[in-house]
Amino acid sequence: MPELDRASFNAIAEWAWRQFCNNALMDAKDVKETRKLSLKIILVPLLFIIALFVFAFLAHTVVFKDEDLFDEDAFQFFKGYTTPAVVEAMRILSFFGSPRFFLPAYTILVLFFIFRRQRRYALDIAIVGISSTVLMFGLKDAFKRQRPDFPLLDRVTNYSFPSGHALCSFIFCSVLIYIVWNTHWRPAVKWLLSALFFLFAVSIGISRIVLRYHYASDVLAGICLGFAWAILCMWLLKRIGGGQRAQQRVEAK
Repeated sequence: MPELDRASFNAIAEWAWRQFCNNALMDAKDVKETRKLSLKIILVPLLFIIALFVFAFLAHTVVFKDEDLFDEDAFQFFKGYTTPAVVEAMRILSFFGSPRFFLPAYTILVLFFIFRRQRRYALDIAIVGISSTVLMFGLKDAFKRQRPDFPLLDRVTNYSFPSGHALCSFIFCSVLIYIVWNTHWRPAVKWLLSALFFLFAVSIGISRIVLRYHYASDVLAGICLGFAWAILCMWLLKRIGGGQRAQQRVEAK
């Protein structure tokens, strides 16, 4: 084989090997992404259905049938840890699930994304915040469950089921988690912040039980419904936003 032909052959062989390696890596990456997508497609609707089922079960059992599943047991459990310092800590935590916190918090988030010229984010967050508030008051008025007796702080006169603090705090923290996962931060940071937001929302719900403003079933129902509502809102807004962007691309052509 002449020297020129041998060099050409080596160059072609090297190019072919690089193409093979690149394609193999891309195929492996595509398979990994496909598996992640498949898991997401299966897991998210499954969690949505489970959350709605638990909420419906609680509504049927503790509201319509007036059965005590675990409410008194929860009160007795937390009673052993109720000290003046704990009550004060729970009062502070409870504030972060109230409208006095959510109104300025949602306003700050909306204005932040407006100033960043991310108006789609701002609109989505505003819709989620308003819809969750309407949902909370509508369900409370529909179920009309009375609050527990002997609250540790000032008496609240509106209805108990589901817990508005648990529902709205879980939805708000879900919005924060959604924002975090749409950043370019490292996965470890995203998982850490997501876990902290989740625990914070759960802590707000627990504070309502400790203060005897809600039954444990109210709080669990609020968490489940908040989770389901956050998934539904994110899915609908993503579909609407995706459709609008596709239409804009067609009109641009």
